[in-house]
Amino acid sequence: MAKKNLKYGVLITFEGSEGSGKSTQARRLCGYLRQKGFKVLHLREPGSTAIGEKIRDILLDPKNKKMDVACEMLLYQAARARLIREKILPALSQKKIVVLDRFLDATICYQGYGGGLNITLIKQIGKLATCDTQPDLTILLDISAKEGLRRSKTRDRIERRPLAFHRRVRRGYLKLARANVRRIKVIPVAREISKTQSEIRKIVKWRLKI
Repeated sequence: MAKKNLKYGVLITFEGSEGSGKSTQARRLCGYLRQKGFKVLHLREPGSTAIGEKIRDILLDPKNKKMDVACEMLLYQAARARLIREKILPALSQKKIVVLDRFLDATICYQGYGGGLNITLIKQIGKLATCDTQPDLTILLDISAKEGLRRSKTRDRIERRPLAFHRRVRRGYLKLARANVRRIKVIPVAREISKTQSEIRKIVKWRLKI
């Protein structure tokens, strides 16, 4: 299929609590968009750069029990700063669709609403880390914290936190969605992966006008 040229790059982010299926749904969306002829770059946070992957290992390693939430937040922002400059901005300048698994919203919800850090401060540091880049569309996959943790296949440092923490994270995401209704679209996670993907595609087709 011939490549479709956009007038500008598009940044689509996936957000959600643990076990919401972000990675799976993001991969499926990328495959769908490529079949439609779009140039697509799939990335994840933290990670997708040499520096970012090393930071990811530090952040998710259960052995790093003494890491406080301020250190955690700054490491996420550092990985983000590298990713935005090395991968995201160049791809957007090439008029690609960037599909990103987590972005600044995740830090606001996990380290802010979940961990208790000042949210205004997180946003201020986030502006520097992201070069003030805003997603064009955010897909928020919503699932109860208890069910999400049950579905989760791993138990990294973040996933091992108490259920109360993950419930605060989810409430934070829903609060962000209410404050950003044009950008953040909430999709309840269905039992069938294909059903959730179908809802995602409807929203993305509307956003891209395809």
